[in-house]
Parts: sequence; C-alpha cells; structure tokens
Amino acid sequence: MPPARRPGWWIERPGLRDIQRREKAPNGNARQKVNPAERRSITFTLGSVMLVMLLAALDQTIVGTAMPRIVADLQGFERYAWVTTSYMVASTTIVPIVGKLSDMFGRRMFYLAGLMIFLAGSALCGAASDMTTLILFRLVQGVGAGIVMAIAFIVIGDLFPPAERGRIQGLFAAVFGMAALIGPPLGGYLADHTSWRYCFYVNLPLGAIALLVVWRFFPDLGRSERRGPIDGWGAATLIGTIVPLLLALSLLGDRHPDRSPWIGPLLILGILSCIAFINAERRASEPLIPGSLFRTRSIAFSIVASFLLSVGMFGVILFVPLYVQVVLGGSASDSGSVLLPMMLGMIVASGGSGLLITRTGRYRAFALGGLATMAVGLIALSRLGADARLESVGAVLGLVGLGLGGVMPVFTIVVQNAAEPRLLGASTAAAQFFRQIGGTFGAAILGAYVTARSNDDVTQRMESLRPTLLSTLPADDPLTAPIADPGVLLDRVAQGTIGLPDPVIAALRSSVGEALSVAFLAGAIAVIAALVATILIPEVPLRRVRHPIVAAETAGGAAG
Repeated sequence: MPPARRPGWWIERPGLRDIQRREKAPNGNARQKVNPAERRSITFTLGSVMLVMLLAALDQTIVGTAMPRIVADLQGFERYAWVTTSYMVASTTIVPIVGKLSDMFGRRMFYLAGLMIFLAGSALCGAASDMTTLILFRLVQGVGAGIVMAIAFIVIGDLFPPAERGRIQGLFAAVFGMAALIGPPLGGYLADHTSWRYCFYVNLPLGAIALLVVWRFFPDLGRSERRGPIDGWGAATLIGTIVPLLLALSLLGDRHPDRSPWIGPLLILGILSCIAFINAERRASEPLIPGSLFRTRSIAFSIVASFLLSVGMFGVILFVPLYVQVVLGGSASDSGSVLLPMMLGMIVASGGSGLLITRTGRYRAFALGGLATMAVGLIALSRLGADARLESVGAVLGLVGLGLGGVMPVFTIVVQNAAEPRLLGASTAAAQFFRQIGGTFGAAILGAYVTARSNDDVTQRMESLRPTLLSTLPADDPLTAPIADPGVLLDRVAQGTIGLPDPVIAALRSSVGEALSVAFLAGAIAVIAALVATILIPEVPLRRVRHPIVAAETAGGAAG
C-alpha cells in the first residue's frame, strides 16, 4: 500500500498522477471531476508557471521602454532593432526544439535549464560594454526565455481540457498585462533616474525566487517511454534557416557599406537550409514540426493568423517607445505612461474573452472582433504624426490593447484542441514558433525599414542645414559627426552640447516620424490579413476532457 500523502499545503513535486485519474461521464464531453489533492497540485504547478512568465514578460517590457536610452548610451542607433532581433531569433529558434524534446524527456528539466540560462543572460546583459556584446548576451537571454515560454504554454495543454483553456489563457494574458503595467514605468524610472543596467539586474532577485518555486513544485510532466531518435539534423537545419535569414533582414537597414555584401550570401544560406529542413522533417521519425499538423485546417490557418498578428503586434511594442522619445520628444517615463492604456485594455479584454470562450465553447467571433479593433487602432496610430499629444497616443494604444487582448487566448486553444495527444508539445511549440517568427520577421523587416528610411531622409533634409550647423563648431569636433544621425535625439547630453537649432531637431523628428507611420500602417495591414485567415478557421466545438499528461504512465497510474 502506498504511503499516505502529507497533509496541508506541502505538495510533493513528483506526484501528479492523481491529475491523470479523471472520471469521464458517459457522453464523453462532460466536465471532469477534480479532487482537492489534484486541485492543489494543479494550483501550485500553474502558480509556478505564471511566476516565471511574469519574470520573462517583465524583462521584455522593462527593456523595451529603456531601449532608446540604452542605444544612446552605447551609441548604436543603426542597430536599434538588433537588440530585440537577437533576443527573438534565439527565443524563436529554440521553441520547436524544446517542444519536441519535452514530449520525449519531460518538461521539468528543460524548464529549470531555461530559467537558469535566462538569469545568466540577464546578468551578462547588465554588464555589456558595447552594442555588440549586448546583442550577443541578449541572444543568450533569448534562449532561456524561449524555453520557459514554450514549456509554459505546453503545460496548459497538460493540465486542462480545451474548454477550460480559455480561462487559463486569459490568466496568462493577464500576467502579460500586469507585466506591461509594471514594466514600462519601472523601465522608464530606471533609465531616467538610475542606470539602464538595472533593467537587466532586476531579473536576478526575482529569478532566484522563481527558481526555488519551480524546483520545489513543478512536476515532471510529459515524459514518454516511447522515444524515437532525436531529430538533430532537423534542429541544425532549422537554426541554419532562421539565423541567416533574420541577420540578412537586419542588415538591410545597416548604414555600414562593408556589411552589405553579406546580405545575399545570408539569404541564399537561409533558403538552402530551409529546403534541407523540410526534407529532414519529411524523413524524421520524430520531426520537430510534424507535417501532419498542416493537414488540419484549424491548425494551419491558426498558425497563419498568429504569424500575421505578431507582425502587427511587435510593430507597436518595438516602435512606440522610439516614437514617443524621438518624434514627440518625450522621456523614457513618458513611453511607459502611454503604454499603460494598451496594457489595461489587454488585461480587460483577454480576461473577458477567455472566460466567455470557456463558458460558450466558441472562439472565432472573439478573434475576429479583436483583430478588427486592433487594425483600426494601428491605422489611427499611423496618422498621429509628430505633433500628437501623449493623451491621444495613449487613447489609440488603449484601442489596440482591447483588440489584442480579445484575440490573444484564441489561436493556442484552437491548435491544442485539434492536435493529437502525443503531439501536444510539438503542436503547441509549432504554433508558438510561427507566432514568434512573425514577430521576429516583423521586427527585423520593419526595423530595417525604419532605420534605412530615416537615415536616407535625414541625409537629404540636412544638406541645406549642414553649413549653418557646422559653422558653430570646429571642423575636427567629434560632435559634428552625428548631426545627420537620428540617434542624436536619444541623447539629450549630446543635443545640449551641440546646441542643435530647432530646424535641425524638427528635420530629424520628421524623418523618423514618417518612417514610423509607414511601419505602423504595415502592422495594420498584417493584422487585416490575419483577420482574413481567421475567417477560414472552422469553429470546432471545444472538448471538455483533456489529454493525459503522461500518456505512457496513465494506465499504470490508474491501475495502481
């Protein structure tokens, strides 16, 4: 006879077998019964996941707000988007790899490893001495973030049936919203009043607490006794596809002529690696991204819509701080303030749509309404211009947040509802992978466009103003170099030292503002395309019984 469980709040980490013992009603679609011990186990597991998600989401919102100040301090405006792109390249590439491996070897060890890598990357980013090292260390940080985010969304499928996942997805979206409420003001305060380095160091004490909680309470979910060979060639060719393509896209906006010759070879390498990856996945017995997923209409169009949504979403997240600080002349704290309405809207809409999806079992209407609202908000944002008031920007972003929150819970629910039980991790990771690919490609392409367009436009506008400005400085003064660099608007010390005339500042702001308007409009077009893809998703009733967490152990647990 097995020993009795200890009473009280102390939950034994290895034992979530009770979660697998569900009583299924004869109709197969009734709610499953959960005893108190199961409920406590689920609560502690979900709590540990949400704590780590809060940490990772806080990092993105804090750093995003402080990015203009970081770039000004490290003097690398032309590589503004690279700091975000490197993070997203790493976090995107690792998702399908860890998703498949966690199906084979369990979730827990990957979750712990990902959290430790993320914390190590945070410490390194805080110590970065130039843009190159910061970009490299953000890549390390992105690997860890990609692992923990991938496992977090897979665990929803482990613990809850599809009909209940709307409520949980709403909670997850609320975590992102909470991070977005706290992060921008905190990032702005740290950048304005201390040092941007604390934007990274703040992760360390929070991460230590999260690590202890995960170590104690996170169970070993998803381990399979039926393991095929690891798809190593698929992983290698996937990395060989994503990294060169994104580097090539990032280089499009680089002003250094010695880097331009790399664009063509990188594109060719990425395309060839993509062909090799597709062939590898067709032949692999345990592919990272199973081709069968794309033969299911719900999954295929959900992935397409999620990809396009991310292009529009990251256009806002990446460029709003730049718009506020460069075009409107605000501070880092102002950037955080105008993002608050967006995050409040996202929290309200995501929580509401998640509960309604759980209650009604329907999801497509929420996705369509959210995408339409978000598209209207992005179009309005693209038309604000360089003389907008911060209140107007906040109101428009609030509309974007309402739309984004309404659609956020939907696509992961659709994919997990349609996927086979044995492919739960791989299918969830594939959906997350393409969502992040959309954001990464969007950030890289739009970032390259904004950098190239603003630099070219500034150069043309400055030709008539350059003689007047240069006459106020010695010819060999090092501060004459950045007068045609929009990045000078991020450095108030340099502005004050140079004494830029108002026409010069207006020219710089106008150039960046016009480039950002096009970027916001491009995001709106991507969201409208996502709406079209969503129309093609069939509305399949959500199951109210969940897949077993550890398929190979379910029978044994029930028998015991």
